[in-house]
Amino acid sequence: MFANKTWFLRLTMALAVAMSLFHLYIAWFGPPNAFTLRATHLGFALALAYMTLPITAARKDRSPNLLDIALLVAAIAATAYPIINLQYFSTRMAYVGPVSLADQAFAVVAIVTVLEATRRAVGPILPITALFFLGYQIFFTDADITRLLEYQYMTTDALWGVPLQVSATYVVLFVIFGAMAERFGIGKLFMDFALALTGHTAGGPAKVAVVTSGLFGSVSGSAVANVMTTGTFTIPLMKRIGYPAPFAGAVEAVASTGGQIMPPIMGAAAFVMAEFMGVGYLTVAAYALLPALLYYLAVFLAVHFEARKQGMKGLPRADLPRVGKVLKDEGHLFLPLVIIIATLMSGYSAPFSALAGILSIVPVVLLRKTTRKEFTFRKLIEALESGALNSVIVAMACATAGIVIGVIAQTGLGLTFTGLVKAAAQDMLLPALILTMMAGIVLGMGMPTTPAYIVQVALLVPALVNLGVSIPAAHMFVFYFAILSAITPPVAIAVYAACGVARSPVVPTSIAAVRLGLTGYIIPFMFVFGPSLLLIGEWPKVVMTAITASLGVTFLSAGLAGYLFRPAGLLVRILLIAAAFTLIKPGLLTDAIGLGLGVLGVLLNRREPDPDHTAEVDLSGDEHVKMSDLETGEN
Repeated sequence: MFANKTWFLRLTMALAVAMSLFHLYIAWFGPPNAFTLRATHLGFALALAYMTLPITAARKDRSPNLLDIALLVAAIAATAYPIINLQYFSTRMAYVGPVSLADQAFAVVAIVTVLEATRRAVGPILPITALFFLGYQIFFTDADITRLLEYQYMTTDALWGVPLQVSATYVVLFVIFGAMAERFGIGKLFMDFALALTGHTAGGPAKVAVVTSGLFGSVSGSAVANVMTTGTFTIPLMKRIGYPAPFAGAVEAVASTGGQIMPPIMGAAAFVMAEFMGVGYLTVAAYALLPALLYYLAVFLAVHFEARKQGMKGLPRADLPRVGKVLKDEGHLFLPLVIIIATLMSGYSAPFSALAGILSIVPVVLLRKTTRKEFTFRKLIEALESGALNSVIVAMACATAGIVIGVIAQTGLGLTFTGLVKAAAQDMLLPALILTMMAGIVLGMGMPTTPAYIVQVALLVPALVNLGVSIPAAHMFVFYFAILSAITPPVAIAVYAACGVARSPVVPTSIAAVRLGLTGYIIPFMFVFGPSLLLIGEWPKVVMTAITASLGVTFLSAGLAGYLFRPAGLLVRILLIAAAFTLIKPGLLTDAIGLGLGVLGVLLNRREPDPDHTAEVDLSGDEHVKMSDLETGEN
C-alpha cells in the first residue's frame, strides 16, 4: 500500500512514542475526564493495532491495506466522538436522555472496530465470546437495541468501563517500565544475579531459569514475553548439562508463568483486581506474596530433586559471575524496583509509583560507568515505542472484556450464573471450587489473563463469596487459574513458546509442565481454606500457615520427583504426597497428621539404598559452558 515503507515505519514509531508520552504526562499532571482519558487511550491502541497487526497471520506485510485504513479511520472517529461531544456525554442521564442516530452509529462502529482489533491482537476466542454475550442479550432477553448501544458506548460501565480505565491508568505505565527495564540492562542484571546465586548448584541452569523468570516476570507480567526473553538463554544451558528438551522447556514455561503472580509488579490483572476490590495495589501484592513464593519454591525444588535424581552437576564456578561483582557492577539497577515499592508503601498511587520508576531508570543507568554504555537516545525512543506497542494487546483485551461486563451487568446474567454454580455444586464449597477452577482454565485458554479474570469476577466470584469464601481469596482463586491456563493443555501458550526455543515436542513438554506446576493448582485451594496464607489474620497463625504450607510444598515436590535425600521408593512417595495433601487444609489435626506422614516418609527415605551415581553429568571438556556461550545464546 505504501511505496515508502520507511515513512510508514517512522509514522508508526511517532504514534507509539506519542502514546507513551501522553500517558507519562497524565501520570504526572493527573488524568482528564474519564471519557477523554479512556477514549484517547483506546484511540491510540486501535490506531496502532490497525497499523501494525495484519488482517491474517499469513500476511506478513506490516503496512496497512485499504481495509486497514478504513477501519483505522472509523476507529479514530468512534473514539474521537465522545471527546468532541464531551459535555453531552458527561451530563446526559442514562436511560432518560435521547439517543440520536449518530450516537447509535458510532456505538456500532466502536464495537466492531474494537472486536476486529482484538481478534488481530489476541486471537478469535475473546471477540467470539463478546459476540456470544451480545447475541444472548439481543436474542434471548427483551433487550432494546438502542439502550444496549447506549449502555455500551455512552456510559462508563461497559466499553469505557473499569477494565479500560485500569489499562489506561495503571497497566500501560508498568508496560512502559518493563520495556525500558529490558532495553537498559535490568534483564541482564536478573540473569547475572541468578547465575551467580544458583548456577553452580545441581541442575544450576534450571534454577537460574526459575530465579530469573521470577525476577523478570514480576516486571514483564507476560508469560510468553518472559519465555522468549529469559528462555533464550536458560533453555540451551539446561539442555547442555543434560536436561531433556521437554523438561527444559517445561521449567522455563512454568517459571515464566509464575511471573504474573510475583510482586512487586505482577500482571495486568492484578491492577484490575485492586480496582474491583476497592483496595490499594500494595494490598493485592501482599495477598499474592506468600502464594507466589510457594509457587516458586515448588518449581525450584522440583528442578533440584530432578537434578539430584539424574546426578546432574551445575556450571563450573570459574565460568560464572560472582555475586559481589554483579552487585558492584550492576546492583544499582535494582533501584528502580526499590523506588516503585518505596513509593507505593509511602501511600502514592500505582500510576505515580510507576512513573517514579520510569523516570529513575535513565539516571540509574547513567550512575555507574559499568552500565552507562547501555543508554542511548535511540534506545530510549525504542523503549517508548515498544512500551506502547506492547500495551495494545492489553488495551484491546480490556476493551472487549468491558463489552462482556456490560452485557452481564445490564442483563443480570451474573446472578443467574451464580445460582447455576451453587445448584450444580449443591451448595458445597469444594465442588464449587472445582467447577470454578475448570471454568477459569477454560476461559484462560482462549483469552489473556486479564479478560479471563474479569469475566470470572462477574460470573463466578459472587458464587464463591456466597458460599463463604473471603473476597480476597475468591478473587485470588480465579486469578490463579486464569494464569495457569498458560501451562495447561491443550492450549498452553507459554509451553508452545518454550517448545519453539527448546525445539521439543508439545505433548511431552506439556506433561512435564503440568507435573512441575502441579503445586500451583493446589495453592489456591490452600488459601481458600486458610486465608492466613494471604497474610490475612493474626501473625502467629500466618507464620504457622507459611511453615506448614512450605513443608507441604516440599513433600509434594519430592513425592512427584521420586527423590528427597536419595531416590524414593513407592511407599515413601505415597507418604510424601499424602502428607502434602493433608497439609493443604490448615488446622492442628490435619497439620499433625501431615507432619507425621512427612516425617515417616523422610525417615524411610533416609534408610533406602542409595544407587551408584557415578554417571553424573560433567561439564568438562567439550561440554564446558563458557560465559561467551551464554552471552550469544548458542545452543
